[in-house]
Amino acid sequence: MTAHPRRTGVLRRRLALPLLTAALLLLTACGPEDPGFALQADPARPAPTATGPGATPGAPGTPAPKAVAADVPYDVTPLLKPNRKYLGVALPDVPASMDALPGYTAAIGKQPNVLAYYAHWQGGFDTAGVRRIHDAGALPFMAWEPYDHSLASIAAGDTDGYVRGVAKAVAKLNLPIAISIAHEMNGDWYPWGRKSASPQDFVAAWRHVHDIFDSAGATNVIWVWSPNITLPAPNTRLAPYYPGDSYVDWAGMTGYFTRTDPDVFDELYGPTMAEIRAFCKKPFFISETAAEQGKHQRADTDQLFSGLEAHDDIVGFIWFNMVKRADWRVESVPDTLATFKKRVSDPRYGFDIRNPR
Repeated sequence: MTAHPRRTGVLRRRLALPLLTAALLLLTACGPEDPGFALQADPARPAPTATGPGATPGAPGTPAPKAVAADVPYDVTPLLKPNRKYLGVALPDVPASMDALPGYTAAIGKQPNVLAYYAHWQGGFDTAGVRRIHDAGALPFMAWEPYDHSLASIAAGDTDGYVRGVAKAVAKLNLPIAISIAHEMNGDWYPWGRKSASPQDFVAAWRHVHDIFDSAGATNVIWVWSPNITLPAPNTRLAPYYPGDSYVDWAGMTGYFTRTDPDVFDELYGPTMAEIRAFCKKPFFISETAAEQGKHQRADTDQLFSGLEAHDDIVGFIWFNMVKRADWRVESVPDTLATFKKRVSDPRYGFDIRNPR
């Protein structure tokens, strides 16, 4: 496992005065509860609710977020550097099914506000699934995996029809989504890794896809560049893989606490963070992590949170809560779960992404 210049605000369409007047009259007639003015309102589902600081995302009885007209592109700027940290998780079958979310939420005592999933290149875009994640008050995080297409072919435009279709679907959805392309590209365990693709291939593919999204008006994406921590590949430099500040919003990192790797946060992540800071000042986001079962698991879990809290430039993390080569589920070991639950109870973790401030 193991953009063009940064948007500075909502890109609004100018409305002619008659249209604006008509809209205001309609709003007055319908009232604030008219589902036609809810964010990406869908008659088949209720308008989303928002929660205040310290509340559980999606809790009933909380005020609805301010309505956003369908022709106003979603502004992700408030989500890039929030006042609190993201509490993320990767759960089985998300987003096709949200069945695993209630049990996980109950186990850790707080609902996650990032839900990660892994999408196959040319596998389509799960619009309904992404809606389900958003309706739970969470940010969808799509790890986009080009298993059957080389980075060079993607950069050359061989999959442009598919990419353009996804970009249009994302733009039409008009909800925030984080996307990472070909994660852990500096490792050698994926077909898009360093043994199969050059840094130039990766950068060209990333920029090409990003430009297609921009052309489609998909400005509602948070782009997460996500290398693996340098520990398994200390001689592979990260700077050549960096697409550039105008193409990246967060500097992601994948790094696990295992039985053989360092069990101190700054020893595990520190070298990678220092190397990235030499060429990138974007916020960090730990896009995949967990602690391997064993005598150090509880302490390793504690270390993760101590490290997150010691670094204000880390905006959050995703816990890989699945069984894959090992059992990474935090609820599998009672004392580890108790530590995790205690640490996430801190109000700095989690918030409803529909009301980030």
